[in-house]
Amino acid sequence: MSAIAAADAPAPALPRAFWALWVCQLVNRLGSFVQPFLVLYLTQDRHLSAGTAGAVAAAVGAGSVASQLVGGWLADRVGRRFTMLICFFGTGAALILLGSARSMVMIWAAAFVVGLLGDLFRPAVQATVADMLQPGERVRAYGLLFWAINLGFSVSTVSAGVLASIGYGLLFWLNAGTSVIAGLVIWAMVPESRPALDEGTSRRPLLPVALRDTVFLLMILLQIGYATIYFQGYSTLPLAMADDGLPSSTYGLVIALNGVVIVLVQPFLGKRLAAFDRPKLLAASMLVVGLGFGLGAVVHDWWGYGLSVVVWTIGEIGFAAVIGAVFADLAPVDLRGGYMGMSGMAFGIGTVVGPLAGTNALEYLGPTTTWLGCALLGVIIFIGQFALAPALHARAAANAATA
Repeated sequence: MSAIAAADAPAPALPRAFWALWVCQLVNRLGSFVQPFLVLYLTQDRHLSAGTAGAVAAAVGAGSVASQLVGGWLADRVGRRFTMLICFFGTGAALILLGSARSMVMIWAAAFVVGLLGDLFRPAVQATVADMLQPGERVRAYGLLFWAINLGFSVSTVSAGVLASIGYGLLFWLNAGTSVIAGLVIWAMVPESRPALDEGTSRRPLLPVALRDTVFLLMILLQIGYATIYFQGYSTLPLAMADDGLPSSTYGLVIALNGVVIVLVQPFLGKRLAAFDRPKLLAASMLVVGLGFGLGAVVHDWWGYGLSVVVWTIGEIGFAAVIGAVFADLAPVDLRGGYMGMSGMAFGIGTVVGPLAGTNALEYLGPTTTWLGCALLGVIIFIGQFALAPALHARAAANAATA
């Protein structure tokens, strides 16, 4: 069946448990008030220095990176549902602790725990979707979850500014409350989906298997490359726009296009994206993101940067819809959560590498070289991802036969 014909065919109904996950993602993101305003809270309410506040925010990030691996391991060992319940109920408690902490030791510890518990659900959710849906349905499902996340976050960032004017303490309580509500949705509506093993077999340890999986390791490297490009939008881009004489308010409007395009466009693209070859669509999406940032080499006005954001956002939509499906096809059934967790950890590594590489390149090499470097890296990871397509298809077929 052609991609166009497949896109026009009626889409199968997604199960009730999936829509519970969708609601859970939306509610959780609607209440994501604390992280965007954490540094302001620490400097204005707790009177910490900017450097100390930034370091506390980095502790949240460090916990988040670790949580991907821990969450994937828990999803395979104790179950997807239990991992998500630990995440949402535990995060609610950790947020209250962070909001009430007075000593620096408690602030540091609570910040790390918020990061550690707050992202445990990611690999568990992705593994659950892979467990409950057939391969052909996964791209649409992952795309819908991505849309829910961005819809919720777009609303929360606007409302958080209003709520913060009332008092920062309210942000912590509301964020904790939505986390608990998300946990209750999981408790009531999402059953355990972890595949049972054959009698007499045991679950293999994650790292020995993953570190011998060449295709998986190459995918991890490609994802780090993609994340390195992507996070220029939140580190190098505002600096480059400032160098062109554009105010910070203009950057705010330009980067807001990212969320607007995702919320408006993704629902219409989701079904059609599912009709394409997944590894090749992933490669093309990576290329579009790289070329979108590469436009920065030739633009200097707000509309040019806005066009750049729109282009790489289209690539981001394709990437976010298909990356989970590709890793689900790649992962051994008994290690699905762990593979998803390591994929998330690779993206987290990119959040560190990207800002460091981009800002230093901007300072020492200039904006033109920096943005052309993004485009070149996009071409490199496109070639690498495209070359991996046959191996990914072979693995998907083998895992489908085993399942």
